[in-house]
Amino acid sequence: MARRTVRYSTAGILIPIIGIAVIGYFVYHGLNGARGFWASQQREAEVAVLEKELADLRKERDILEQHVALLRPESLDPDMLEERARVLLNVAHPNDIVIMRAER
Repeated sequence: MARRTVRYSTAGILIPIIGIAVIGYFVYHGLNGARGFWASQQREAEVAVLEKELADLRKERDILEQHVALLRPESLDPDMLEERARVLLNVAHPNDIVIMRAER
């Protein structure tokens, strides 16, 4: 009879231990796995950073599109074109008066 009691108690302990180990395995990977809770939090933070970068790039793109629209032949402003050419090429008209300022 002593043998049977030992057998039943070993099986009675072994099954809950295996169950706890399986549950622990899934909990661990649910938190730390590649698609776990912590990885999900990290992805959400990365998405927030990338969305901000995307918004900044869209603003920059809108500004560039406005500049390009101003350079189209149907909306080209001759004064603006002359001003930009002077600034970029560092030239002045012979009749322009140039006032030199001391650097601060």
